[in-house]
Amino acid sequence: MNKSPRWFRPVAVAALLWNLLGCAAYLADVTISPERLSRMTSAQQALHAARPSWAVAATATAVWFGAAGCLGLILRRRWSTWLLMLSLAGVLAQDLWLFVSSGAAGQAGAVASFMQGLVLIISGGLVALARRASAQGWLS
Repeated sequence: MNKSPRWFRPVAVAALLWNLLGCAAYLADVTISPERLSRMTSAQQALHAARPSWAVAATATAVWFGAAGCLGLILRRRWSTWLLMLSLAGVLAQDLWLFVSSGAAGQAGAVASFMQGLVLIISGGLVALARRASAQGWLS
């Protein structure tokens, strides 16, 4: 196993923290209280209720496999690449529902669209990083 560059571990730690924020957001979403749900706009409530179970599962896949994959990067393990690829597949499936199947792109708003774009870019970047790390021999 080759020595990884000095920037590799801090980037992997930051990526893990990013994915843990995603895990926290997922847990907050799936355990939302009726009181908190009632404070949403009617459009947001309808969107929340309309989500198919596969879209919720895609979000779970994205965040939990993303966190595990980033932990694998920190530990310099080759299997992190596959986990991050599964995470990216979860992000793509989530976006498929949100922006294509549901037609909710307009309801989501500019901030939500920006954040989902950022999530997609970071997820793709993490896959690229893991593939590079594997090719360079930084992972075992």
